[in-house]
Amino acid sequence: MTYFWLKAGHIIFVIFWMAGLFMLPRLFVYHQEAPEGSEEAARYVERERRLLKIILLPSIIVVWVLGLMLAMTTGAFSQGWFHAKLLFVIVLSGYHGWLSAYAKKLARGERSMDGKTLRLLNEVPGLAAVVIVILVVIKPF
Repeated sequence: MTYFWLKAGHIIFVIFWMAGLFMLPRLFVYHQEAPEGSEEAARYVERERRLLKIILLPSIIVVWVLGLMLAMTTGAFSQGWFHAKLLFVIVLSGYHGWLSAYAKKLARGERSMDGKTLRLLNEVPGLAAVVIVILVVIKPF
Protein backbone atom coordinates (compact mmCIF):
# COMPACT_ATOMS: atom_id res chain seq x y z
CA MET A 1 0.00 0.00 0.00
CA THR A 2 2.93 2.36 0.71
CA TYR A 3 4.07 2.00 -2.90
CA PHE A 4 0.73 3.27 -4.23
CA TRP A 5 0.71 6.29 -1.90
CA LEU A 6 4.28 7.15 -2.88
CA LYS A 7 3.41 6.79 -6.54
CA ALA A 8 0.23 8.88 -6.25
CA GLY A 9 2.07 11.65 -4.38
CA HIS A 10 4.93 11.57 -6.87
CA ILE A 11 2.57 11.91 -9.85
CA ILE A 12 0.58 14.72 -8.19
CA PHE A 13 3.68 16.77 -7.48
CA VAL A 14 5.15 16.07 -10.92
CA ILE A 15 1.97 17.63 -12.34
CA PHE A 16 2.41 20.71 -10.12
CA TRP A 17 6.10 20.98 -11.03
CA MET A 18 5.46 20.61 -14.75
CA ALA A 19 2.65 23.17 -14.65
CA GLY A 20 5.04 25.66 -13.10
CA LEU A 21 7.77 24.84 -15.62
CA PHE A 22 5.30 25.50 -18.44
CA MET A 23 4.02 28.70 -16.89
CA LEU A 24 7.26 30.45 -15.89
CA PRO A 25 8.76 30.95 -19.38
CA ARG A 26 5.37 32.26 -20.52
CA LEU A 27 5.46 34.82 -17.70
CA PHE A 28 8.96 35.75 -18.84
CA VAL A 29 7.64 36.49 -22.36
CA TYR A 30 4.95 38.81 -21.00
CA HIS A 31 7.41 40.35 -18.53
CA GLN A 32 9.85 41.20 -21.29
CA GLU A 33 7.06 42.74 -23.37
CA ALA A 34 6.17 45.07 -20.48
CA PRO A 35 7.96 48.44 -20.48
CA GLU A 36 11.09 48.32 -18.34
CA GLY A 37 10.55 49.85 -14.89
CA SER A 38 6.75 49.90 -15.29
CA GLU A 39 4.17 48.76 -12.75
CA GLU A 40 3.31 45.95 -15.13
CA ALA A 41 6.92 44.71 -15.14
CA ALA A 42 6.94 44.88 -11.33
CA ARG A 43 3.79 42.75 -11.22
CA TYR A 44 5.50 40.11 -13.36
CA VAL A 45 8.50 40.09 -11.02
CA GLU A 46 6.12 39.34 -8.15
CA ARG A 47 4.21 36.67 -10.12
CA GLU A 48 7.44 34.92 -11.10
CA ARG A 49 8.72 35.06 -7.52
CA ARG A 50 5.49 33.57 -6.16
CA LEU A 51 5.40 30.83 -8.78
CA LEU A 52 8.97 29.87 -7.93
CA LYS A 53 8.56 29.98 -4.14
CA ILE A 54 5.00 28.70 -3.70
CA ILE A 55 4.68 26.10 -6.46
CA LEU A 56 7.97 25.21 -8.12
CA LEU A 57 10.33 24.93 -5.14
CA PRO A 58 8.05 22.79 -2.93
CA SER A 59 7.07 20.65 -5.93
CA ILE A 60 10.63 19.85 -7.04
CA ILE A 61 11.57 18.91 -3.48
CA VAL A 62 8.58 16.58 -3.06
CA VAL A 63 9.10 15.09 -6.55
CA TRP A 64 12.72 14.23 -5.73
CA VAL A 65 11.98 12.87 -2.24
CA LEU A 66 9.04 10.71 -3.33
CA GLY A 67 10.81 9.67 -6.55
CA LEU A 68 13.87 8.47 -4.67
CA MET A 69 11.67 6.68 -2.14
CA LEU A 70 9.84 4.96 -5.01
CA ALA A 71 13.13 3.98 -6.60
CA MET A 72 14.33 2.45 -3.33
CA THR A 73 11.01 0.69 -2.75
CA THR A 74 10.95 -0.86 -6.23
CA GLY A 75 14.66 -1.53 -6.71
CA ALA A 76 14.69 0.75 -9.76
CA PHE A 77 18.33 1.76 -9.24
CA SER A 78 19.40 -1.45 -10.97
CA GLN A 79 17.24 -0.89 -14.07
CA GLY A 80 18.43 0.81 -17.26
CA TRP A 81 15.21 2.69 -17.95
CA PHE A 82 15.49 4.30 -14.52
CA HIS A 83 19.02 5.55 -15.21
CA ALA A 84 17.77 7.21 -18.41
CA LYS A 85 14.77 8.68 -16.58
CA LEU A 86 17.01 9.96 -13.82
CA LEU A 87 19.21 11.68 -16.40
CA PHE A 88 16.20 13.47 -17.88
CA VAL A 89 14.95 14.47 -14.41
CA ILE A 90 18.40 15.87 -13.58
CA VAL A 91 18.37 17.87 -16.83
CA LEU A 92 14.83 19.11 -16.06
CA SER A 93 15.98 20.07 -12.55
CA GLY A 94 18.86 22.02 -14.09
CA TYR A 95 16.38 23.74 -16.41
CA HIS A 96 14.34 24.65 -13.33
CA GLY A 97 17.46 26.15 -11.74
CA TRP A 98 18.26 28.07 -14.91
CA LEU A 99 14.69 29.47 -15.00
CA SER A 100 15.06 30.55 -11.40
CA ALA A 101 18.30 32.36 -12.21
CA TYR A 102 16.74 34.02 -15.25
CA ALA A 103 13.83 35.25 -13.10
CA LYS A 104 16.38 36.98 -10.86
CA LYS A 105 18.01 38.57 -13.92
CA LEU A 106 14.65 39.83 -15.14
CA ALA A 107 13.89 41.23 -11.68
CA ARG A 108 17.13 43.25 -11.96
CA GLY A 109 16.05 44.54 -15.36
CA GLU A 110 18.40 42.34 -17.40
CA ARG A 111 16.63 41.11 -20.53
CA SER A 112 19.20 38.95 -22.28
CA MET A 113 16.81 36.78 -24.34
CA ASP A 114 14.10 37.59 -26.80
CA GLY A 115 10.48 36.44 -26.69
CA LYS A 116 10.97 33.89 -29.49
CA THR A 117 13.74 32.12 -27.57
CA LEU A 118 11.64 32.08 -24.42
CA ARG A 119 8.69 30.66 -26.35
CA LEU A 120 10.94 27.87 -27.64
CA LEU A 121 12.22 27.18 -24.13
CA ASN A 122 8.61 26.68 -23.12
CA GLU A 123 8.76 23.37 -25.04
CA VAL A 124 11.57 21.86 -22.92
CA PRO A 125 9.38 20.44 -20.13
CA GLY A 126 6.92 18.97 -22.64
CA LEU A 127 9.64 17.15 -24.55
CA ALA A 128 11.19 15.91 -21.31
CA ALA A 129 7.79 14.71 -20.09
CA VAL A 130 7.25 12.70 -23.29
CA VAL A 131 10.58 10.92 -22.90
CA ILE A 132 10.18 10.34 -19.16
CA VAL A 133 6.65 8.93 -19.47
CA ILE A 134 7.75 6.58 -22.27
CA LEU A 135 10.70 5.40 -20.17
CA VAL A 136 8.51 4.77 -17.11
CA VAL A 137 5.58 3.12 -18.87
CA ILE A 138 7.32 1.19 -21.66
CA LYS A 139 10.59 0.47 -19.80
CA PRO A 140 12.43 -0.07 -23.10
CA PHE A 141 15.63 -1.31 -21.42
